[in-house]
This record gives sequence, C-alpha cells and structure tokens, in this order.
Amino acid sequence: MASRTCKYACDMEKSVLVSNFDKRGWAQVTSDEEWNFYWASVVSAKTIFNVETGYRLQDDQIINHFPNHYELTRKDLLVKNLKRYRKELEKEGNPLAEKDELGHYCYMDFIPVTFLLPADYNLFVEEFRKNPSSTWIMKPTGKARGIGIFLINKLSQIKKWSRDSKTSSFQASSARDSYVISRYIDNPLLIGGKKFDLRMYVLVTSYRPLKCYIYELGFCRFCTVKYSASSAELDNMFIHLTNISVQKHGDDYNKQHGGKWNIQNLKLFLQSTRGREVTSKLFDDINWLIVHSLKAVAGVMNNDKHCFECYGYDIIIDDNLKPWLIEVNASPSLSATTVNDRTMKYNLINDTINLVMPGGEHPDVKWNKTPPKGLYGHYQLLYDEELAKQDQEFSKGKVSLGSGSRREGKVKHAATWK
Repeated sequence: MASRTCKYACDMEKSVLVSNFDKRGWAQVTSDEEWNFYWASVVSAKTIFNVETGYRLQDDQIINHFPNHYELTRKDLLVKNLKRYRKELEKEGNPLAEKDELGHYCYMDFIPVTFLLPADYNLFVEEFRKNPSSTWIMKPTGKARGIGIFLINKLSQIKKWSRDSKTSSFQASSARDSYVISRYIDNPLLIGGKKFDLRMYVLVTSYRPLKCYIYELGFCRFCTVKYSASSAELDNMFIHLTNISVQKHGDDYNKQHGGKWNIQNLKLFLQSTRGREVTSKLFDDINWLIVHSLKAVAGVMNNDKHCFECYGYDIIIDDNLKPWLIEVNASPSLSATTVNDRTMKYNLINDTINLVMPGGEHPDVKWNKTPPKGLYGHYQLLYDEELAKQDQEFSKGKVSLGSGSRREGKVKHAATWK
C-alpha cells in the first residue's frame, strides 16, 4: 500500500508547487478524480466543503484550507473575532485583557481601531470626531492585492457612500460590497525614507488543540516612493500601499530585487540601528500577535482533520517598533518576482509538505500531527497547545504578568516560541 503513487490535484500552475510535487514523484490528477493531496484555491475548497455537494474526504486525503478559513482571512471577520476574543478574556478576568488609564488594551492592542461599513458608520463618525486630524484607510472586505483601497482624512470623503448624509445610512447590495475602515498607521517605520510591511508565513496544522509554526524566511515589501503624510499625497498609492501588485506599476520599481528584503536583513538592520534587545522584543511581539489572532478564531474554526493552512500575515511596524496586524491572507501569492523569491517560495512549499505529510508517501489524517524536528526545515514551532497545557509552570508564567511586561512571566519551553 505504501508504494502507491501519491496523487495530487492543484488549481494553480505555479512552478514552486509543481516542482515540489514532481520532485516527490507524485502523479497529477484533476480535482474530479481521486486525489490524496489537493492544493486548492479558496473557491475550490468552498465547493468541496459545501454540505450540498455531499463530498466526503477519506483518511488519505488532505487539503490546504480549513472549511471556514475566512473567519481569519476576511478583514471584517478577523476584526469581529478579535473583538469577541478580547471581551471573553475580560469576562474571565484574564490579566491579558488588562487596560491602561485611557482604556487601551495593554497586551491585546495589535490591530488598528477598525469599523465595518455600513454597519458601524455612526460608531466610526463618533471616533473620527474625537480626532478629526486622523487619517483612515478603507478596504473592501472581499478583495485582495490592493484593489479598491483608498485613504480619507475628511468625513465628506465618505459621504458618497451614504445614501443620505442626514441619516448616515448606506446602501450595500451584499457583504461583498462592505468595507472595513481602519485608523491608518501614519507613523510607519521607514527604511531609506520608504514605508514597508512584513509578509510572514504561518502554518496551522490544527486549531483544537492549536498547533502552529512560523517560517523564518518571510520578507519585507517596500514602497517605491518615499513616504509622506501630506494630505496632498493621500491618493498616491505608490507611497502608501506595499502590495507588489500595486508597486510593480511604478516608474521606480526595481525588477531585480522586486522591492523586497528578507526578514534576516531586516533583523540585522534593526539590531545595528536600534539594538539587539529591542529587535528581539519586536519579533517577540510579532509572535505574540500571531498566536493570539489564531486563538481568537480557534473556537469558531471548523477544525477538520483533513486540513492544514499556510497563511500569509501582513504586519506593519510603526516608528516605535510596535507591530500592527493588518490582514491575514488565505492564499498568499506563490508567484515569484525574483530568483531569490522563487527559491524562498519553493522552500516554503517543500517544508510545508514535509510537516503535513512527514511520511512523504501518503497523507494519514489519523496521525498525531507531531512531525519530527528534522523535518521542520525553515519552520519553527510557534505554539503547541497540548504541550502548553502539560506544562503547568508555563501556564502560570503566561498569565502572571505582574507589574512589568508580559515577558517577565514567560518561561522557555518547547510549547511556544519562547
């Protein structure tokens, strides 16, 4: 049985995927045929998990999306789930939900203030009027690659979204037409005068218990034009949006390096300019926000044993070296813009397959999802809920924040990144 050829289906003709499948000697089949491993688009995954389809996955089949991954990857649902998670922590009296004298979360403040339009329009207006000089960024909930995004700094700029400015009621034909509006991070950390964000890859093999890994080889995406907070430049997306799909159309786009830096280069730069301690704290904070964003959706996620997911996290660092979670992508781009990009993404897929199929021959959903460390490649274990529960010392340390930072209560353990 073990000698059977593994059959794969794939919706994307990406070389980094196909090369990995070919290297393993897998046989390609269509999604309508019997397959063992399916790297699917979110649309195909939705069809497979549609109850009306009646499709039943077997023990030797795995797919790269959870049935309701959108609880994390749709901008509005991510915010909704994080807000609910924080309220639950508050109700429990959990010290992680502690607030400062201004009412801001001390440890759970890692997403910008965000509202859903049209539903939260009145709440947004109330918040806007508290600080009328602020800038906000509007994004359609169901789109990606920078499509439909724009910045505003006046209420009049979104009055056109209102059917009647007196009642502030909107028309939205469907959820797909709704927007999220977030306070714009207008003090981003700049390198060479340019804004950038981080794309980091996170692999989740189980939500209950939560088990996730972070990839060491993420990258920074730079804007092609130097940053300016001037109102006159509010419409210049080459200043404000780091998406490569936007930046590649700019006159100053460099095809050789693709406007990218790898994470290691960023760490070296920050260590030399800001010091090792603050750089270490920054990446600790990034790990922290990733783990808690996953915990926020773990309870509502359909934890299908046939599923895994490689998410693309987009994070912006402000000039105080505070990271902000901007969004999570269910299908991070596997297109390669440079040679280094292709190598990194090939390794990402290779390491991902090794972790979700450690035997290398056929999937088996009955295994305990604990791969040998020799197969991690460039992944690092970020959080293992089972191990964390076994370690009472870790559990006590995690919540005993005391008067100092949350790190004072942490202890080193294989259950988490610390």
